[in-house]
Amino acid sequence: VITVPAYFNDGQRQATKDAGRIAGLDVKRIVNEPTAAALAYGLDKKKHEKIAVYDFGGGTFDVSILEVGENVVEVLATGGDTHLGGDNVDEVLIQWLVDNFKAETGVDVKGDPMAMQRLKEAAEKAKIELSSAQQTDVNLPFLTADQSGPKHLNVSLTRAKFEQMIATIVEKTLAPCRQVIKDAGLSVDEIQEVLLVGGSTRIPLVQQKVKDFFKREPNRTVNPDEVVAIGAAVQGGVLAGDVKDVLLLDVTPLTLGIETLGGVMTKLIERNTTIPTKKSQVFSTAADSQTSVEINVLQGERDMAADNRQLARFTLTDIPSAPRGVPQVEVTFDIDANGILSVAAKDLGTGKEQKLRVEAATKIDEKDIDRMVKEAEANKDADKARRESVEAKNQLDSLIFSTEKSLKDAGDKVPADVKSDLESALTAAKSKLDSNSPEELKTARETLEQKSHKLAEILYKQASADQGAGAGQGPGAGQGQAQHDPNVVDAEFEDQK
Repeated sequence: VITVPAYFNDGQRQATKDAGRIAGLDVKRIVNEPTAAALAYGLDKKKHEKIAVYDFGGGTFDVSILEVGENVVEVLATGGDTHLGGDNVDEVLIQWLVDNFKAETGVDVKGDPMAMQRLKEAAEKAKIELSSAQQTDVNLPFLTADQSGPKHLNVSLTRAKFEQMIATIVEKTLAPCRQVIKDAGLSVDEIQEVLLVGGSTRIPLVQQKVKDFFKREPNRTVNPDEVVAIGAAVQGGVLAGDVKDVLLLDVTPLTLGIETLGGVMTKLIERNTTIPTKKSQVFSTAADSQTSVEINVLQGERDMAADNRQLARFTLTDIPSAPRGVPQVEVTFDIDANGILSVAAKDLGTGKEQKLRVEAATKIDEKDIDRMVKEAEANKDADKARRESVEAKNQLDSLIFSTEKSLKDAGDKVPADVKSDLESALTAAKSKLDSNSPEELKTARETLEQKSHKLAEILYKQASADQGAGAGQGPGAGQGQAQHDPNVVDAEFEDQK
């Protein structure tokens, strides 16, 4: 069992799994670190509780909201800052020591790797000592030398001064806490317990800030350095059958979907969905006689495809030539227990299927994952307006197509005045397709719908009359169902010829 940061994407999880295999390990499961921590703390919980796991380690900060109870551990939401940790605290201390040494001796040791390494070790030692003491001395004899002789560093640092220096870093951890509580649909008052994970949580200021934010004393009963490893051991015990009655439910950190007509991202698996999970949706073609479709797999929180990260792109070929909207292509997203994604596209008419496993083909910077979530929140209104415009255009275009087809199939059965009126409405509707205003597009669609209803009435009346006469076939009914199947979504696929 290998644990990874909650923010690892599919490629990074797969790379971790592969690295384990290369090292000769039989990797059974990839588990999020905060989830493992919850296992170490939550085994004996017999009542339902909402728990926050505050994981402040050396290089990253993660926070997760979990629900534990009756031997089930479920992750409700996860987030954090991938470039915030104990290393940042060390850097602040090192800079303070460098500045202090320069002020006393006039020597800048930043260009001296040996001196900087000694300062790094001294800063880490001072940080650890100040977790239990009110004051510490940093004494480094013969740190460097110049023409006048050797230079020594001997300085005292109080906990008050230390806390003043790192206050900004600790404050930065609270924004992700607010976000995950919001994502989980909870308030701070509904969090019944707070678990501390990671060596940096030993700092008294961190413990105080966590206590003030969550309005309760954090739980420190398990060694924060060992808690994740203990949780991984518990999960190993579950898989081996040595530990009974523990069910672990993880979540996916970012939304997954595909690009559809108009450059919209159609979401199949929402962010913070419990995994393993499998979701399918039926799509159709956007052009007549289209024999292949291209599936663009996306990851991110934005409404428009271009604003999200492309995970993969593949083509399903040999689709029988048919009018738009007739072929049915089922797209399935399957995320396994390790958070690794498999995508399949199947033509329901021929049974032909194309599958893809999302491997670590391209590496994404962890900072980009955090940026994607923040950008989605910042551009929420603009993205919504663009999506509404594209969807309104798609609906109008689809209605124009189905109305034209119905009119053509009806032929001479439609009275001349109704036909002329409908053709004028179609021309007017087509002229609005270039508009980006959702209101204009909606008005054009409603106007055309009213006109097309007259055509439907005529066709249904004729169908009823034909059935009464024993003809049995109604030209409008079958076509109406075929054109407006609620389970089929128009998708923009490129024709590969």
